[in-house]
Amino acid sequence: MFNSLSGTITGKFPQKLFLDTNGIEWDIIVPDTTLDDLPRLGEKARVFTWMQHTDSAMNLFGFASAKDRDLFFDLNKVEGVGPKSAIKIMSNIQRDQLISSLESGDLAALEKIPGLGKKTAQKMLLALKGKLTLEEDLPGVKVVVNRSGEFSDVVSALANMGYDKRMVEECISKLVEDLNRELPPAGEVAFKDKTRDAKEEILFRKAIVALAQ
Repeated sequence: MFNSLSGTITGKFPQKLFLDTNGIEWDIIVPDTTLDDLPRLGEKARVFTWMQHTDSAMNLFGFASAKDRDLFFDLNKVEGVGPKSAIKIMSNIQRDQLISSLESGDLAALEKIPGLGKKTAQKMLLALKGKLTLEEDLPGVKVVVNRSGEFSDVVSALANMGYDKRMVEECISKLVEDLNRELPPAGEVAFKDKTRDAKEEILFRKAIVALAQ
C-alpha cells in the first residue's frame, strides 16, 4: 500500500488535490487545512496517503504530514465518524487546536466545529481523550506520546499486515521496556546497545508472536 506520493501539484480545490507523478494525475481527498500546508500550484510536494477500497468506490485520502494522517486514523475510530466525516472535521479546525480540545475535554470547543453535533463531539471525547496517537508534545497541551517512538517503521509494517495499530504500538512499547530491562546472555550485546536494524528485527519477530496470542 502507498505510504506517500511525491509529485507536482496541478490543482487545489475544496477538500481536493490533484497531484501529478510522472504523467499520472492523482485525485486526492484532503482536508482544507492540508491545502494550506502544501506548496503552491506547480510546485513539488509530498503527500502522505491512505487508500479506502469498498465494494462501490475507491478513494485516496492525503495529508501534509504523517501526524495529520495519524489524527485522521484516530478520528475514524470514533463511532459515527467515517473517512469523509474526518476530512470535514479536519478541514474546519487546525490539528493542534483539535488535539488541545480533545485532550482538555473541551466539549464546547468541539461543538463549534461546523457539521459536528453535540452527540458526535461527546463520542469523540469518550473515544479519544488521552488516547491520541501522537509523536511529540504540542505547546500547552499535555498529550500521551506514542511510546513506540523510534520504531514507527516496525509499527507501520505490522499495521499494514492487518494488526490494529493501537495494539501494535502498545505491544512494541512493552517489548522495548522489557528488552531494555533484560540482562543479555554472557558474550551477547544488550538490546539497548544493538544496532537499529537489529532492534527492529528482534521487535518485529517478537511482536508477531505476541500479537498472535
